[in-house]
Amino acid sequence: MNAKLIGFFSGFPTRRFTDEIADILREELTARDSLVFVSAWPEDFTQNDDDSDGMHGMFAERDMPFAQHHVIDNRTTADEARNLVHCASCIFLMGGNATLQFQLMRDKGIVDAIRQSNAVILGVSAGAMNMGKHTVDIYESLVPYEGLGFADITVKAHYPLEEDLLQKVKQVSMKLPVCLMENESAIFIKQNHIMQIGRIHLMVKGEISPLTQEDLERMKI
Repeated sequence: MNAKLIGFFSGFPTRRFTDEIADILREELTARDSLVFVSAWPEDFTQNDDDSDGMHGMFAERDMPFAQHHVIDNRTTADEARNLVHCASCIFLMGGNATLQFQLMRDKGIVDAIRQSNAVILGVSAGAMNMGKHTVDIYESLVPYEGLGFADITVKAHYPLEEDLLQKVKQVSMKLPVCLMENESAIFIKQNHIMQIGRIHLMVKGEISPLTQEDLERMKI
């Protein structure tokens, strides 16, 4: 892994980083030339612009403004997308539809570029799901697809879940352990160190238990 820091997030309902998460990001984001968002709604340009401005505002509020920020969606050419990823100080995979987001990354030819980047790489909700070794977008299918592979982890954000969604996740957990991340939780990976913040649970074969450091260590790649 070349990335300076990897961060998996569930969600921030208040649209603010918690103090603990902000402290970790501030320590690693010493270079803030370009923040590049990867959309999970590739055709919703107005929403992408609003969300990218708002999410950049979360960094600025915590004294981490970037000189510039951009969003990769279906307005972006493949050449532009590759150049944005190459020059990024931080790559942030946005929330939304995980399947559409990964297809966008394939279409723009940036999957390997993100995997090889030495930037800080973050993902929230759908973006966090796509950063694992296996991604299961339960809204689209229960069949896993290969994610970016920053950790041997399958994420479901926004736990606790409604009963119908929980039953789908239980089906997935019969074959793949699933990390159930509550909002304002995070998993960070730096070099060979992995840590969690907030409340995260592990579902294995339908059974839920708190995520332990031992569990996390097994997820490192």
